Amino acid sequence: MRDTRRTRTLLAIALLAALALIAVDYENGSSSLISSLRYGAGSALGGAERAVSVVTRPITRFFGSGVAGTTSNQAAMERQLISLRAELSAARLDRAQYSKLGRLLQISGRGGYRVLAASVIAYGQGYQQTITLDVGRADGVRPQQTVLDGDGLVGQVTSVSARTCTVQLATDARSVVGVRLAPGGQIGWVSGEGLHADGGAALLKLQVLDGAALKIGTQLVTSASVKNRPFVAGVPVGTIVSVRNRAGALTGQALVRPFAQFTQLDVVGIVVSPPRHNPRYSVLPPPPPKSPSPSPSPSGRPRPGQRRAGSPRPGHR
Repeated sequence: MRDTRRTRTLLAIALLAALALIAVDYENGSSSLISSLRYGAGSALGGAERAVSVVTRPITRFFGSGVAGTTSNQAAMERQLISLRAELSAARLDRAQYSKLGRLLQISGRGGYRVLAASVIAYGQGYQQTITLDVGRADGVRPQQTVLDGDGLVGQVTSVSARTCTVQLATDARSVVGVRLAPGGQIGWVSGEGLHADGGAALLKLQVLDGAALKIGTQLVTSASVKNRPFVAGVPVGTIVSVRNRAGALTGQALVRPFAQFTQLDVVGIVVSPPRHNPRYSVLPPPPPKSPSPSPSPSGRPRPGQRRAGSPRPGHR
């Protein structure tokens, strides 16, 4: 349902009309005028009732058992009110989805990706870090296509049916994604560490050949796979939050906090056509500002707790 002023007005009028019908029905349930109005309301709002019947059926049963002494028309009007409330709630959810869709369109526009928008309809069970989307082969989805959202990389399509598809998340322990470090361009790869047991933020494990290139705060993007499958170039991946370089190790290691919020996925995009040109780092969000160093007071004297350059530390002679 499109959330417009006209839609809200119509729903409000319908709700008030339904309440009025219920009130009058208690006084005179046999009036032909009331019966006609009731029939018209049912015809106009019947589609909405069917659309939310799955959600409202348990509540409808509850009301049905509580008003066994009323007429069948009265129970029908109560079910209609429940349907209207559910549809208004769905409209509020749609506004949040519109915001996520807008961010998805922005990131795809900056990167030059042609995407197919989809909604998450299920999460994988057990140790599998997967999601199921409401698009499939009939919509042009194929295995080994990149999946992203308005924040960054989500994963890749692994299997497709006629109307749905399964996406392996980048947090899955079996996932391996080639990446580049910004802005130097060093090549590495990230693998999934799995979601935290407490449901907290997921982390990715990064490995690079040059451990000296690893610094906290460095951002990563995807490196293009062969023929852009399964990953296209330039999709934001995350930020290094911890460096694990070990003496004698062949590779440098670090932990990366991904940009995507894997526990809150809703609207995502499947890249159905790669960009004509490598976007490199143009899609990355601006890095967080560095904390400023303390400045001297206008008099030139050090502020409280600040030492002059070259002055001895407290307790040092």
